[in-house]
Amino acid sequence: MVDGTPIGRARGLGSAHEGVHHWLTQRFTAVGNLVLMLFLTISLALLPEYDYATLSGWASQLLPATALALLLVSVFWHARLGVQVVVEDYVHEAGTKFGILVLLNLVFIGGAAFGLISIARLAFGGAA
Repeated sequence: MVDGTPIGRARGLGSAHEGVHHWLTQRFTAVGNLVLMLFLTISLALLPEYDYATLSGWASQLLPATALALLLVSVFWHARLGVQVVVEDYVHEAGTKFGILVLLNLVFIGGAAFGLISIARLAFGGAA
């Protein structure tokens, strides 16, 4: 079956019909990571001490806890997108590719969940 003219194929955004969504999402998460890391780096640099009590007190405040949670989600999402591209480019068997992507999604979701729970414990005054 013929896909039509070259301009028709270009308007259809290629065979995947996704265009640049994946690429843009990765760029947006990169910019978010940069902004959040800059905020957190400056915030940490302004702390008087770096002992556990000071850092846990800082992380339990609303703004730093929110920034840490957003950074964590953004970093794991960005990493998942990058690893997905590598797997899609270099793993050629469909079943193996599917299995690796499922496993990687579970790893990234698990890592993000662990981090979010850790931040929540600090923010809500959980056990030390």
